[in-house]
Amino acid sequence: MTFHVDHSNMTNIAWQLEHSVEAAVTQSFAWNWRTDISNWDDPPAAFQLEGPFASGSWGTTVFPGAEPVRWQIRDVRPRASFIIDIPLDEATLSFEWVFEVVSGDRTRLTQRLVLWGANAAAYVTQVHAGFGPTVADGMKRIADALEKAGRAFRV
Repeated sequence: MTFHVDHSNMTNIAWQLEHSVEAAVTQSFAWNWRTDISNWDDPPAAFQLEGPFASGSWGTTVFPGAEPVRWQIRDVRPRASFIIDIPLDEATLSFEWVFEVVSGDRTRLTQRLVLWGANAAAYVTQVHAGFGPTVADGMKRIADALEKAGRAFRV
């Protein structure tokens, strides 16, 4: 089953990148693990969520010596997908996550980064440099951590 994320509100897309990985865990386990931000491990960044992991909730990413980055969760479809938006000046950087069943105990995770909005072109160089080279490795780390957590859960 392929799940479609609605992109109709995204205008003036200036840059996008998509990467998928598979993990030997159920869709439900992948969803529960990924939506628990205590599992978000990307040093030196630290993550904080204000409220539940639900559409409309706000969070913050904190980097040492830098201004905190605010983000908002939207379009949560339990076990299927969610989007995290970072608002910029007349632009938005969206991180779309989709969880697809490959088999009973295997899940495909897809992350799609989309830079969009009236002023999105002003951010392309910075966003590409910051995320373009790291997405594939980051997704592999997430799949590995998911599988490790899944093995520990089954023991």
